[in-house]
Amino acid sequence: MTGISQSGFFGIYPMLLAFYRADGSLDLPAIAAQTDALVRHGAHGCAVMGLGTEVNKLSGTERRQIIDCVAERLNRRLPFCVTIGENSVAGQIEFARAARAVGADWLVLQPPAVGELPERELLRFFGRVADAVDLPLGVQNAPQYLGIGLSNAGLGELCAQHENFRIVKIEDGPLALPPLLEETAGALDVFVGRAGLEALEVLRAGACGLIPGFESFDRMAELFDCLRDGRAEEAEAIYHDVEPALVFTLKSINHFVTYSREIAGRRLGHEAIHHRLGVEVTALGKSIVERLARRWGPL
Repeated sequence: MTGISQSGFFGIYPMLLAFYRADGSLDLPAIAAQTDALVRHGAHGCAVMGLGTEVNKLSGTERRQIIDCVAERLNRRLPFCVTIGENSVAGQIEFARAARAVGADWLVLQPPAVGELPERELLRFFGRVADAVDLPLGVQNAPQYLGIGLSNAGLGELCAQHENFRIVKIEDGPLALPPLLEETAGALDVFVGRAGLEALEVLRAGACGLIPGFESFDRMAELFDCLRDGRAEEAEAIYHDVEPALVFTLKSINHFVTYSREIAGRRLGHEAIHHRLGVEVTALGKSIVERLARRWGPL
């Protein structure tokens, strides 16, 4: 861990899950209530509207409802990060300003879901949003999941041209960190997603934080604090405890959000857990998540 944060943001920012009622509508109180668990169990921030929140399965109205209710429940108890996933410059600016209005502290811009796009056009897209938004921000650079992304040189150019661009979220392993940090001259804070897989090594390689899944965030927060305080053996023991679950859940985005919600719902004490366009939850899958939820305990 470098211990350095250019933006002032660091640590564990769990991505909140979308919860649903039996009729498929959003369960807004259940979504917002996750913020209480973040505070109870030592998270360093709160993230919402990323792939883990199933943003691609939500209407524009539902996205706004989620950020409004989460911000109200969070009530500035933790720094608040909102992912902006609209497919146009105007749409991203509008949603970013809405997030700022309800209390977002920083933003993560997703590239538009338009397939192939020249890097110069993507830089122009992000740059126009950055110029119109008065908040610290970064981009989600995850071509393996989103099908589009920037080179390290492109990230460095964006950072050089826009003072509020100081963060990047990647979905990659530890070997990606050294060249990224070197080619951007250490000017970017790197957060890593991937549900927290390889958490120890990406933090040791220079990431300033993680944006993991919600289902095991308390263990990740403890791991981060142990590593930061020099308690490496404790951090390693925590990671070895959660790694099998991370490997189990991280088969695909749909598999991850379905089983992450199954584990988290049990830990939060929900009587019924419903999904929207998820994968099938098998009998074996249920037995696995029940065992994990019992082992980690209530949130």
